[in-house]
Amino acid sequence: MNQTDIPALKVRMLGRFSVSWNDEMIAGGSNYSESQFVYLMQILLHAGRKGVSRTALEEVLFEGREISNIRHATQSVIYNAKKRLRQAGLPDVNYIEQRSGVFYWTDQIPVEEDTAAFEELCAQAEAADVLEEKLRLCLEACYRYTGEFLSNQAGVLWVAQEAKRYRAMFCGLVEETVGLLRILQDFGAMESLGRYASKIEPLCNWELITMEALAAMGRYEDAIKLYEETVSYYMREQGLRPSRKMMDMLSELGDQMQHTHEVLDEIQDHLSGRAQGIKGGYLCSYPVFQGIYRMVERMIERGGQSIYLMLCTIVDGKGNPMREGAMLDELSERLGEAIQESVRHSDAITRYGKGQYLVLLINTTLENCTVVQKRINYKFMIRRQRSGVQYYVNSVISPYG
Repeated sequence: MNQTDIPALKVRMLGRFSVSWNDEMIAGGSNYSESQFVYLMQILLHAGRKGVSRTALEEVLFEGREISNIRHATQSVIYNAKKRLRQAGLPDVNYIEQRSGVFYWTDQIPVEEDTAAFEELCAQAEAADVLEEKLRLCLEACYRYTGEFLSNQAGVLWVAQEAKRYRAMFCGLVEETVGLLRILQDFGAMESLGRYASKIEPLCNWELITMEALAAMGRYEDAIKLYEETVSYYMREQGLRPSRKMMDMLSELGDQMQHTHEVLDEIQDHLSGRAQGIKGGYLCSYPVFQGIYRMVERMIERGGQSIYLMLCTIVDGKGNPMREGAMLDELSERLGEAIQESVRHSDAITRYGKGQYLVLLINTTLENCTVVQKRINYKFMIRRQRSGVQYYVNSVISPYG
């Protein structure tokens, strides 16, 4: 078999790691287990013609462990790797070569690696000087980035460095591509790219791209729905409140929205929550809650109502706020239900962060706040549950004097 007839070894490093030969998986895949063979293939195939020094390879394979004869141990790993590759059906060549203390993957078997293809497309896009061609290459490169570099190995230094580099390339590429799409007013492609970027790199505000595209196409209600879903997701996953950019986008969407003419009764039906069968307190997103709070501040100035803001935080058996874990997610859902069932229809509730809720108690007294807390505890606490709820209550005072 001539070298030109030898098929390439297909290597995926972005997202899910895999190495395949003639469509047969050699390493990686959806359920792969980490091993020294995997570590060896990852660093060696990614290094390409630069190769890997003995010191770097030993560090990756043995993670600084005390090995009596580390050189012999390294050669043993390489020997077993060659045996495994031969058994996988690769041509019988010297797959891993050593020259002057540096290890290389053989030139006799070509490698097609997704990161190399991604970098090549980025370089071509940067060099292109025709707008349409530049956009085509930028889009192709964006969709070639299929996830974080070796995401399962994020704690390894060389992997973390490369992951950071590729992530920066992708983010810069998305921004440039969006700029080109704005120029060409291709908002359908912008929406698709925004949704893709949000999926690949979550919690990075890429939803703003999708919202902008939806607004540009006149799909304001879809944009606002996405905004609400995004805020809820950020709160649920990371306890993050919406960024200033996202709040500004909501304001712009409100300014741009135009509704068809309707009679007042129909408008009131749309505004009301009665048709939705809402029971208990009004559970809403943080931006909506913020709007209610600001309106209530103005109402106090005129009417003098007694209103309290209560923060409910889930704590462990020692009284410390819980931060992470599947148990916290389950407790947070249960606390939200307990609060909603314990307050009145006129009270507003929002999830403020992981294991936290804000409650706006309208026309009540400080003594009644304590009664509400007891009702929440009664509905929230079950059996011998060690976790509990910590409460803080402040009176809402008008800032307008």
